[in-house]
Amino acid sequence: MGAPLPGCVALRLVALLLTMRLRDLAEGCSCNPAHPQQHFCSAEIVIRAKISGEKIVSPSNSSSPYLKMIQYEIKMIKMFKGFDKAKDIQYVYTPVFSSLCGVKLDSNNKVQYLLSGSMWSDGRISIGLCDLVEPWDNLSMSQKKNLNYRYQMGCECRINTCYTVPCSTTGDNECLWTDWLLDNSLNGEQARQYACIKRSDGSCSWYRGGPPPEKDFLDMSDP
Repeated sequence: MGAPLPGCVALRLVALLLTMRLRDLAEGCSCNPAHPQQHFCSAEIVIRAKISGEKIVSPSNSSSPYLKMIQYEIKMIKMFKGFDKAKDIQYVYTPVFSSLCGVKLDSNNKVQYLLSGSMWSDGRISIGLCDLVEPWDNLSMSQKKNLNYRYQMGCECRINTCYTVPCSTTGDNECLWTDWLLDNSLNGEQARQYACIKRSDGSCSWYRGGPPPEKDFLDMSDP
């Protein structure tokens, strides 16, 4: 083992670590833009559930406030993904702090949510701001239908987000997502109405299951 650090060096190291922690908290949670289908395909668990209660929990061997979690008690209504991982889910967990990507849900009015997240090694389900977490009533009819099978049909496809022009695909297995470019929104026409699915010839394209759109997308692959 090496020699212990001098007192002044140790204090500077502690101060540096605290500064880094405060800086991380100040910067907040940062998530890459993602189409609902991308959320679905990357999640281990996707369910529709009613929030029936909440409480703050923390690891028994730690008193750090940064490790505290909100334990949401839920009543699962339907599972869309994760049948091979969980049969029944009673709780989901999220960090207390939004800066750590914790998400606040309404547990007072028994609101129903679409919840997507990951499973820890101990079997607990984790959700956060970078997952697809939305009140069920906020979803479009197409999104609700796509959850049943269309999103899954497109998990082998790649969705590319267009930020600036020119914007084009690099392969037949890609769909261009232009909501951010055209509407400066992650909840535009393509997100709410479309799924990128794989066709019989192996290529991928947008599919709309509802009525015709009010406006067409720009074809960013055109010269």
